[in-house]
Formats: sequence, structure tokens, C-alpha cells
Amino acid sequence: MAVSGRFVLAVVAGALVVALLVPSLAGALGIVAALLVAVVIDVTRAGSPAALRLERAEDLVQVRLGEEVATTLVVVNPSRRRVTGVVRDAWPPSCGARPDRQALDVPARQRRRITTTLVPGRRGEHASAVVTVRAWGPLGLAARQGSRAVVGRVRVLPEFASRRHLPSRLARLRELDGRRAVQVRGAGTEFDSLREYVDGDDVRSIDWRASARSSSPVVRTWRPERDRHVLVVLDTGRTSAGLVGAGAATGEDGTEAPRLDAALDAALLLAALAHRGGDRVDLLAVDRAVRASVVGARDPLPAMTAALASVEPVLVETDMRLLAATVLTRASRRSLVVLFTGLDDAAVAEGLEPVLGPLLRRHTLVVAGVADPVVASLAAGRGSGEAVYGAAAATVAAEERRAVVGRLQRRGVEVVDALPDELAPAVADRYLALKARGRL
Repeated sequence: MAVSGRFVLAVVAGALVVALLVPSLAGALGIVAALLVAVVIDVTRAGSPAALRLERAEDLVQVRLGEEVATTLVVVNPSRRRVTGVVRDAWPPSCGARPDRQALDVPARQRRRITTTLVPGRRGEHASAVVTVRAWGPLGLAARQGSRAVVGRVRVLPEFASRRHLPSRLARLRELDGRRAVQVRGAGTEFDSLREYVDGDDVRSIDWRASARSSSPVVRTWRPERDRHVLVVLDTGRTSAGLVGAGAATGEDGTEAPRLDAALDAALLLAALAHRGGDRVDLLAVDRAVRASVVGARDPLPAMTAALASVEPVLVETDMRLLAATVLTRASRRSLVVLFTGLDDAAVAEGLEPVLGPLLRRHTLVVAGVADPVVASLAAGRGSGEAVYGAAAATVAAEERRAVVGRLQRRGVEVVDALPDELAPAVADRYLALKARGRL
């Protein structure tokens, strides 16, 4: 049972009546008795929350991070008494449910639909809490109240903020594919046509036999590779949990988010671009176990988006031997393997470097790491003694990171080391460059 503000006012009014008009014990008891009778009438005449049938119009709703989605609760009143009051459809705070409470008026043997708007602030799958109904009596002094669980779920997909970079990269991809009047210099694997030599062409592309039959040198042009295999691998271990600031990856307010979020965003842009480029895209998310996998999807972008919705960083060291063995099993022929992982010296030296040999013998490997914007900003600090010490520490950290990148590059690894906002376009550009050079 619950009482309203109207009941409190009635109590105050009764106290004033007793104090000013009937200052006696009998007067006080009379006022209390009148209030109790009014409350009993209200409670007995109120509709029963227990008699209501509560249902979800949909068991699962999907929404991208930062966007809003509506979820509907259906309230059915099978009884003969009208139910008037308030309903609260409770969700976890991270779901951003609004409004918090809504008016409810369900006539006998009718139903009403209650719509709650969700604006989730975290990826993953979230379940609703309880639905609470408070039914007021005719006097509005007291109410009957009941709560029950009504299962509802919202799946919050990655934001994919980097999709704004997709049109420009697709334009470059069309140039590579020859769908524009731009001759792409560089190596492919499929012969396209012959044309006259122009300044800047690679002399190795000259077709000497065709040139002998012509009055000027003639070069071969090649189609960029298609129908290649791109395997996107996400390291979801300890290094992916580090918080970094990023506008696109973490929202407009510039708050911090795990490195994994920036990697997810870059992985989705790469998948969309490679799919449009005619390549087959698969996904693995690994730490000490395989957390997500997409293999052979006709359209990899929605499949990867759904698979990655609930993937979160795990505070364990990634088993790089498991990761390498899984990659070699999933990619039986030569592929482009894009590994999103940390570029910390210890993690690379003890985890990644020992397994590079088998990966590089069979595949083209790109390692992408998320740099910390704080380190870059600290390195520029000179305003005080504390800032100078911070700049020195940041410079040492940056030099160590460059040394790690250099070691990997000497082994034949393509390395992309970029800030969270810049990682997705940088990875997409590296894919296009490899495609243009025929290295997929």
C-alpha cells in the first residue's frame, strides 16, 4: 500500500481542525478514524495491480550505441474494475530509460500500451528490471501497489561512428577497381589492358612486344585483387581494457572508453570496405577463449555488429598461441590478417613476437594498435616542473612504442599505430594500399 500527498494534506488539515476547533482526545480520535475509513475505502475500491496482465510487445529490441529506441509494455485489465494510477517500467541506469513513471488508466476488460524510450550508454545486451504498478483509489488518498518481473531485453550494437569515412574510401576503391577514368599504377594480379606509357609509370609494366609493334612504349594495366580473404582478429584481453579518450569512439563529450571500442569501430569500417571491394571478411575475438566468431557471412557488417555487441574486455593475458593457432585453422589459404592488439613492449615481446613466424609464412599480417591521446598531450607540456616531468615520461613511453613498431616492421609486419579517432581511417587506408600493391 502507498499513500499520496493528498493524504498528507488531509492529515495536516485534520490536525489543524483538532487544534483550533476540537482540542480534545475525542476530536483527535475522530479525525484519525475518519482518515482510516477513507484509506480503507480507497484501498478496497482501487483496482488490483495483481489482476493486470503485463506483456512485452517485443522480447528483444536492437539499437546502436548513442541512438534511441522505443520498447512497449502492454497492460491488459481482465477484471471488472478500472485501474487508474502510475506505472514504472524499470531498466538498468545504463539503458537511459525515460520517462521514469507514466500515468496509467485501463478500463475494465481493455488494454493500454505504455512506451518507454531507451537511450543506452553501454554496448551489450541488457535486461529490464521489474514493472511496478500503483493503482489509486477513488479518493486519491491511498493506493495498492505491486511489482513483477516482465522480461525485456535490449541489444546495444557498436556505434560505428567511423561510417562517415566510408564514402571517401569507397571512392578510392572505385578508382582501384577501374570504375572511374583513373589509371591506377601499381601491381595487381589480373591483367586488364594495354595503354600508352605516361611519365611516372613503372618501367617494369612496359610490354616490350606490344611496344615493338607500336610507335610508342605500351604498358600493361592490372585489375586490383578481388575475392581475397580478410580475417579481422580482435585481442579482447587485458591490453584492450585500457581507457583512452576519443571523440568518435567514445561519444561527443570526449569521455574515456576502452581501447576495444576504438578497435571495434575500425573493424566494422574495414569489414564494410573489404566487402564492397569484393573480398570475403571473417571475424575472431580472442583472449583465453574465442569470444566471438563470424565465418562465411554473405554480408559481414550486420553479422559482425551483432556478434560484437556483447564483447567486453577481459582482464587476463591473451593466449597468443591460441590466437595464432585459431587464425591458422580458420585461414587455410593466404589471407590478409588484421590483428587489433596492444603495442606495449612486454605484451608484444612475450606474447605476439614468439608466434609471428607461422603467421607471416602463410599470411600478410597487419597489426593495429590504439595510441593514448594523453601521452601525446603530455609530451607537449612545458608550462611547469610537473609538466616537464610528465613530458619526459611521455617521451620515453613514445620511444618505447616506436621501438616496438620498428621491431615488428623489420619482421615484415604492417603496423598501424594511431589515436582512437584516427585508427579506423588509418586501417582502411592501409587495406587500400595493400590492395593496390597486390599484397592481399
